[in-house]
Amino acid sequence: MPSKSAGIIAYRKRGELEVLLVHPGGPFWRNKDLGAWSIPKGEYADEDAETAARREFAEELGLELSTPLTSIGQVRQRGGKIVTAFAAEFDVDLRSIRSNTFEMEWPPRSGKRQTFPEVDRAEWFTLAAAHEKINAGQRPLLERLAQVAGSTPSRRPTPP
Repeated sequence: MPSKSAGIIAYRKRGELEVLLVHPGGPFWRNKDLGAWSIPKGEYADEDAETAARREFAEELGLELSTPLTSIGQVRQRGGKIVTAFAAEFDVDLRSIRSNTFEMEWPPRSGKRQTFPEVDRAEWFTLAAAHEKINAGQRPLLERLAQVAGSTPSRRPTPP
């Protein structure tokens, strides 16, 4: 059975629609950009998707979100993970973001443990820019968000 993840696309309207994406922390993601960004999300098993999405938003950004959520459905990422997403109109000052951390052996086979943020940064992107930055499997969520938020997405060709 594929793993399940749930997340929230926070959006705001500043002339045009902008979405909040997060960049994963840790050494494996340090030099990756295009296709590496994601909605704030995380895996879940024994809770409903909305509860998991709110929990993950709080863990990855350090912000409790009590705003009503709108379901924008599911996507399947290349590795098989199913992502259930919700949208919320919510503006946040990026300086207030505080991610939780994880620990891992680094460098590999060194015996040394280091702590890294789960999210090393978050940024607001226009839909067109987000389309380039986000994990390819999550791109359909941007199209759905544009419909829910009443905005016409800027279309850019999707790389193969």
